[in-house]
Formats: sequence, C-alpha cells, structure tokens
Amino acid sequence: MGGEPVAVLGAGPAGLAAAYELVQRGVAPLVLEKGAAVGGIARTEVHRGYGFDVGGHRFFTKNEGIERLWHQVLGEDFLRVPRLSRIYYNGRFFRYPLVISNTLANLGPLESLLILASYVRARIAPSPREESFEEWVANRFGRRLYETFFRTYTEKVWGIPCTRIRADWAAQRIKGLSLATAVAKALLGAGKAKSLIDAFDYPRRGPGMMWERFRERIEAGGGRVCLGTEVTGLVCGDGHDGRNGRVTAVRVREGGQARELPVSRVISTLPLQKLPGLLEPAPPSQVVEAAARLSHRSFLMVGLILDRAGLFPDQWIYVHSPEVQVGRIQNFGNWSPEMVPEPGRAGVGMEYFCNEGDELWCRPDAELGALAARELERLGLARASEVVDHVVVRQPDAYPVYDQDYQEHLAVVRSHLAGFENLQTAGRSGMHRYNNMDHSMLTGILAAQNALGARHDVWDVNEEDEYLEEQGTAKGGRLYEAVLQRALARLDKVAFGAAVGTAAGLGLFLATLWLVVKGGPVVGPKLGLLAQYFPGYRVTWGGAFVGLWYGCTVGFAFGWVFAWLRNFSLALYVYRVRRREESVSLRNILDRV
Repeated sequence: MGGEPVAVLGAGPAGLAAAYELVQRGVAPLVLEKGAAVGGIARTEVHRGYGFDVGGHRFFTKNEGIERLWHQVLGEDFLRVPRLSRIYYNGRFFRYPLVISNTLANLGPLESLLILASYVRARIAPSPREESFEEWVANRFGRRLYETFFRTYTEKVWGIPCTRIRADWAAQRIKGLSLATAVAKALLGAGKAKSLIDAFDYPRRGPGMMWERFRERIEAGGGRVCLGTEVTGLVCGDGHDGRNGRVTAVRVREGGQARELPVSRVISTLPLQKLPGLLEPAPPSQVVEAAARLSHRSFLMVGLILDRAGLFPDQWIYVHSPEVQVGRIQNFGNWSPEMVPEPGRAGVGMEYFCNEGDELWCRPDAELGALAARELERLGLARASEVVDHVVVRQPDAYPVYDQDYQEHLAVVRSHLAGFENLQTAGRSGMHRYNNMDHSMLTGILAAQNALGARHDVWDVNEEDEYLEEQGTAKGGRLYEAVLQRALARLDKVAFGAAVGTAAGLGLFLATLWLVVKGGPVVGPKLGLLAQYFPGYRVTWGGAFVGLWYGCTVGFAFGWVFAWLRNFSLALYVYRVRRREESVSLRNILDRV
C-alpha cells in the first residue's frame, strides 16, 4: 500500500464499515466527511438533549456477519424493541403490516368486497406489462388496494407519479425468491430469517450511538476521521498499465482552507451523480451528462418537542392522507426512552419528502415548525399548543430515484468508473442503489477487502441476498441451490415416457425369452396371464415381440401421464410456496418505500 492512505469518502454506514474493515486488517484509513457528525442519513440529531433519528433506523438484518458486527461494536447498548406501526388513511388508523380483521373493520364491508374483487381480478388476469411500480403493485394487490394504501404515500416519497417509477425498484427492494430457495425454506426450514414485523434492535441513544462507536474504534486502530471536510476534487493520472485511470490525490476544503492529500486508493460513498464532476481531468461530456440525470429525493424532518407524553403507541405512522403534506411521523420515545430526556414530554419527527431547493425545502424553519404543529393537530395526534420547541433537519440526497431512464444513465457512469484501477464506490448513494443499512455496510466491507487485493463484485450485493462469510461456504451454497434446481426441474414427458416404455418393453421381451429358453412342461403360466390384458400375447418366441410392443406402448403412456402429474403437482406446490414467501415480504412493502 505504500505510505499513502486509503481514503474513504463519506462517514455513513458504508464508509465507516469500510474504514473499520481496513483497521481490522492492519490498514489505517483516512475518512473524509463533509458533515459535522458521523452516520450520514443514519445519524442522530440532538436538540436540547432530545434525540431525533433522521429517518428512523431499525437494526435488522438477515446477514449473521453484519449482526455480529453490530453487537460487537455496540455491546449491551442495544435495546430489543417490539414493533408497532400504523397507516393513517381517511381519518382512521390501520395496523401495518396490514391485519385482515383491523383492515376490514376500518374499510367497511362494501369497500372490502370491492378490494377483494379487484385482487381476484389481478390474480386471474394480471397486466401483461409490468414496467412501472404501479403495474407491479397492482398485479400483486389489485388496483383498488394499490390506490387505497400505496399510491398516495409512494408519490409523497418520490415526488413523481408511480407510473414513472420503474418496476425494478420494487423488484430489487422486494426481491422474489428463487425456486430452490423457496422450496428449501418450505421443506427444510432452511434460511429462515427473523421477522421484519415483530421486533428490532435499536441503540439506547439512537443510531448515531452506533456510528460514534465505529468512529472510536477506527481512530483507536490508527485511522483518522475528519469531520467538516468537503471533498472538492479527485486528481487522476494514468494507471500502472498506462491505460486505466488512477486517483493519485484528493482535494479537500476544511475550515475554509484548501489542500491536497495524496492517496493510494479511494472508496467513495458520495452520491454517484456528483462523483464524475469531481474527477480531474473531467471525464467525457456524455459521462457528466449521464451522472447529472441521476437524481435523488431529499427530505426534511421537523423535530417537535411536546409538553405531553404518550401521544400514540407507534414508533412511526405512515400518513397516506393527501390533505396533509407530512409523509411519516416518528415518536422517538417509543424507539428508546433515552431519546426523550424529560419526563412528561415527547419528541416527534414530522418527515416531509421534497427536492433540494424546492419551495418546501427553502421555507424558513419557523414556518416549517408551524406547519408541522398544525398538521399534527389536524391528524388528531396532539394539539398545536402543546408544541414547546422545534428543530428542522434537512437531508439532501436521501433516496436514489429509480425513474424511467436511470438504468441507462447508471450504466454510462459505471462503465467510465470501471476504468479506474484504485477507485471503488459503495453504499446507497455511492452506487445509486436503494439498499438497506446492512447491505450498504456490506458493500463497504467488500470494497475494503478489494482495496487489499480481493476481487469481490460489490454490485452483486442485492437487497434480499443472504451473504455468507467465507467464499468456500458461498460456493457450497451455490452448489446446494444448483442441486435443488436440478431436483425441481420439470420432467420431459416424451423423454420420460420413452424411457419408461423402453424399459418396460425390453423387460417383458427378455422375461418372455428367458421362460421360452428355460422350457418345461408348462412354459410361463404366470406371465401368460398377461394375455388377458394384452390380446395376442403368448409366452412364445413370437409372443416376446408382441410383449415388446405392448410394454413400450403402455410404458410410454404410463410414463407420460406420470410426468404430467408430477410436473403439475410440483408447479402447484411451488406456486403456493412462492406466494407464501412473497406474501411475507410484501407485507412490509411500505418499510421499503
């Protein structure tokens, strides 16, 4: 590695995970963070001692390595929190994930029947096109349930119609199970994960507590975490082979002072749309234009302190009603009591999804505080007069947008960056991929290992993949799935029928010949009984050929029917398994929006 450090750009979960992995392997990284705190969007903002979780972050993962890492770093400061969240729609609260009895009671019998009819229609005659998020959800829930529980909230989050959000956003966030995985779970209980529904882990003082611990360990291991340090450029030159590019230095601005830091390698978690603009010399214009067309959705949170406790029992509420602008409401005392330092009071986060620089984003803090208090009262959750203080937190570049053209633009940017031998991207913003926190951290860990000589494809990290710690284990897992795939493959009816027919015909032919050659006073009395079913068959030389024909014909028919029945029953079973597994995943779809 030489004397120049590995630079990690950004101190969010992915960047800190990368830096921690380097420290664990004896390499002291340099972490550069523009903000005043570590954690990125997963940080905890503190106002007057009240903790405000920017976005609400549950610590839940299927990856045992990431879970061990969390507990290793945070120790006993994790709380196990029973989950409760609801949807506010049309003046009523619906349990979420949706509970049938509660949903039917709130909707009423007529609307429930209409939703059921819409669902049945979608299952019988789904839309042949599934290019947009609207088509994807309507095919699985029915259009009426989609309009009731998904469209308004989703469009609040993204600021564009659901018809312009690509279906592959949902497909990635709610990744369908492979055939082998689904059947393995059903038959063997393999790979069963904890429920997203019932409970989750949470740091006592909010998620920022986790990232501060990561920072402490990185610095204890010799790394440096530089806050308030903005990356303004990446100085590039020819690579070792004379063709590929290589980042030789990072330009930064810190405390009004500009400086240049030589680096050996770079792991960037900065928004991918901004990265090409930092390269010096500038990349081709088509790369810069493609990056500029990648977009993010931002949001702001108005943190309210109320002179009242016990507002509502939920950790968060999804607000689907279009008459208010707020999209989600957090009640931080229900995440952890230590988020609210004063008894008899509450800390609430009113989340508004917007674009950086738009009218809502630019409103003065006082107006935003008044808006949040009014909407909290309009929803019947508290009186505006009970709000004693507020704080506004603006979060740019929060959610990568999967619009209609993003794949094309992303491919151009990725292709160009692949030409740099010592530059990698990781994390949600760094890959323009809407990963959860655990998978963002995993991309950072794999990128750090690549910096030390490994050859992981970081882009293979997907939302629902369960990654194994050792490469050999991963190969074993792939072999296991390959075996299941082969075992569950459809039988070719003609081929199976021909095989059974050939075996039956030859068996009867050889058995007949054996008895004829063996001879005796009465030849083949038992085998001769087949003449009752096969006219013309006798235990004779000629009868052997008749038996051959009958065996082949009847055996083929039996094999063909058996293969058809086996394929049909297996297809029905797999359909039921997949529907059950998909249903479990879909129950949490709003958590992934």
